[in-house]
Amino acid sequence: MRRVAPLGRGTVPVQDHVALAEIELCGELIIAASNAEDRLSLESIDEVLRVAEARTDTAGS
Repeated sequence: MRRVAPLGRGTVPVQDHVALAEIELCGELIIAASNAEDRLSLESIDEVLRVAEARTDTAGS
């Protein structure tokens, strides 16, 4: 069970860094799709989501 900090005055917001990163990537994907003339190719989606960078980072670990 996950406990959530209560909302109210004087509390510090709890940040979920993974969720924030996912939201940022979704936003970038939406922007790329809206700027595209046609459907995004799988390669274009991978580029926007920086899949190659993630693979390089995990391979170097």
